[in-house]
Amino acid sequence: MAKATEAVEREDVEDAIDSNHDADDSSESERPGSPMHSAATPIGVGDDGVGRGFKNVVTIAGRELRSYFDSLVAYVVLGGTMLALGLYFFFPIPSTGPTFWQTDHATMSRMFEFFPKWLLLIIPLVTMRALSEEKRSGTLELLITMPVRDSEVIIGKYLGALAMMLLLFAASLLYPLAMFVQPWQLGPLDWGPVAAGYVGLLLFTMTGLAIGLMFSSLTESQILAFFFTFGLFVLLAAFGFIGESVHGWPGEALTFLSIQARFAPFERGLVDTKAVIYFLSITIICLLVAFRSLESRKWS
Repeated sequence: MAKATEAVEREDVEDAIDSNHDADDSSESERPGSPMHSAATPIGVGDDGVGRGFKNVVTIAGRELRSYFDSLVAYVVLGGTMLALGLYFFFPIPSTGPTFWQTDHATMSRMFEFFPKWLLLIIPLVTMRALSEEKRSGTLELLITMPVRDSEVIIGKYLGALAMMLLLFAASLLYPLAMFVQPWQLGPLDWGPVAAGYVGLLLFTMTGLAIGLMFSSLTESQILAFFFTFGLFVLLAAFGFIGESVHGWPGEALTFLSIQARFAPFERGLVDTKAVIYFLSITIICLLVAFRSLESRKWS
């Protein structure tokens, strides 16, 4: 089944590239200098390149998203998350605070307590095969020998993984909708903090996926990519606990670097601009490292 999936994925990319070539050939007569070029036809500089790049990114992203459903990853992530969230949300678990039934007001704060911990495991699972599997199977060499930019491969892979996580968050919306809209209608819910929590989850996930993609680009082993990503997540989370026991600016610096501490304001329903900058900065840096790692294969 894995070989069949790889063959289908290879054909998807080849079809997308072939269609781009066909579009280039068909537009050749409309380029300046061509005998058939019409002066009345406006030619936008770089339009063909932008359109081709966008189509390549969409093709790679769709292929990546489909690959999760061709394997067990999507079903494990979606099914496991919904089950674990339900258990965490409604049932008492030691050292996790009061459950939903033990609070005296309508709130989804327990869901946003759950996700940052759970994502430490889920994100490495989603990203571990993104590029490492391409390297192992040889499809990465096929991609980089085609007229597809390295940046398009990285962005396409990243957006495919992000789409997978957005489906997960969309599924998690069933909890507040079922409890506070239909069919239960347990009471009025302030949707402002819920929206802020989802913004925080999106930023948290964007950062995590970039970290995972970076490690996946550095190794051919899915297992190593998983543990490197998970290990860095644990380290970033541990900075917060270490920072609480360290006095002065070193403790403040460690707390600022903690990914859990940066998410805390969103968990309380607040959008922190410092946290936004933190998440976006790490995301951009990790994607650039992944791009350079992929680009370096052409030099070796």
